[in-house]
Amino acid sequence: MISIPLARSLRDAGLRWHPTTGDRFVIDKPGVDDDVYTVSEMTVERHDYPSGTVLGFNGTTEWALDSVDASESLWLPREDQLRELLGPAFVSLTAGYTVTATIDGAQRTFTDPVAAEAYGAALRAYIAAALD
Repeated sequence: MISIPLARSLRDAGLRWHPTTGDRFVIDKPGVDDDVYTVSEMTVERHDYPSGTVLGFNGTTEWALDSVDASESLWLPREDQLRELLGPAFVSLTAGYTVTATIDGAQRTFTDPVAAEAYGAALRAYIAAALD
């Protein structure tokens, strides 16, 4: 799982989340961002309305929480999702978790002890280059 700071930097760089079953997220507010939730028809379900997406908490007993607006949530993309978002820019992942990606026509490497963090750093650079 990627760190909350990396997830925030990806969101701030322009990564948009369209919640789907299996996605993990935190509520992006101080004091409540320690709990990681998973979108699931059993517990947290996506509801699309003309005003926006709402994440409904079904049968939650530990909180008096019915729903939270998706804009108040922070997506924690999985390793496979990050790799998919890199698309054709992804070149390879090697031992030691070094991701190689082609960004602005040049191969760049991103290394981290956690593979998802390396993918996230590569995706952040890819998004930034696309916006330039």
